[in-house]
Amino acid sequence: MERIVALESTVIAHGLPFPENVDTAFEMERVVIENGGLPKTIGIIDGEVRIGLQKEEILSFAKASDVMKVGTAEIAYATALKRNAATTVSATMFLARLHGISVFSTGGIGGVHRDIDWDVSQDIIELSRNDIIVVSAGVKNILDVQKTLEFLETFQVTVLGYRTDYFPLFHCRDSQYRLNLRVDSPEEVVEVLKDKRRLGIKGGILVANPIPEESAIDFDEINLLVEQAVLSAREDGIGGKALTPYLLSKISSLSDGKTLRANISLLINNAALGGKIAASPVWTV
Repeated sequence: MERIVALESTVIAHGLPFPENVDTAFEMERVVIENGGLPKTIGIIDGEVRIGLQKEEILSFAKASDVMKVGTAEIAYATALKRNAATTVSATMFLARLHGISVFSTGGIGGVHRDIDWDVSQDIIELSRNDIIVVSAGVKNILDVQKTLEFLETFQVTVLGYRTDYFPLFHCRDSQYRLNLRVDSPEEVVEVLKDKRRLGIKGGILVANPIPEESAIDFDEINLLVEQAVLSAREDGIGGKALTPYLLSKISSLSDGKTLRANISLLINNAALGGKIAASPVWTV
């Protein structure tokens, strides 16, 4: 469904602290509209899937402490047991495509975690199954980036650098990871998806959109913070679904909130690009 941009609700319930979470959620919706799109923040309320949370529901998610965090595997549990649940990247992708939505803007997708034998995000699997455009600032460098890129290739996900030849790392605009494919306009992104569909090629498109330059953090600086946070998580025995929010919170604390401000900036930037892609006139050509 063109013009619509899906937005996840996990960033509201679990990704950002209050009140930054609700302010960011409303600002993301605003910039989608400003750029020609129609925002639909996805979540689950009392077991009912909502494609487009109301303002009061977003406020509730922002303040509540009992909202589940669900990937695709947990959606049916939340709906069957009438729970309130915030959708992660994988769950938002699945529900967006189920309702005919082709564009989804997020912060960064999940991937392969560092120094763990087998911890691979559902996000990659869901991207390989759904013909959807996902706009993200690459992946967080708390992950094993090289393995993440290899998994994306193995699972036939088309990775496009948006006006960049290098894979961005969430807080960092640049990295040593060179991309094979580049696009320079929203129209080019849409045309790639249209041809994947025309040719019957399964899988989605990851649009790697670098964080705005004024908000970017130096690679060496963020890498040091990540190493400290990973060591802390290991010492505290943190793993599974709790690992990413723990690491992000720890890094924010270590950086005196610098990474939090960068996170908000890239989320809004990705929402704006999602609006441009969804509003592109080439959908109907």
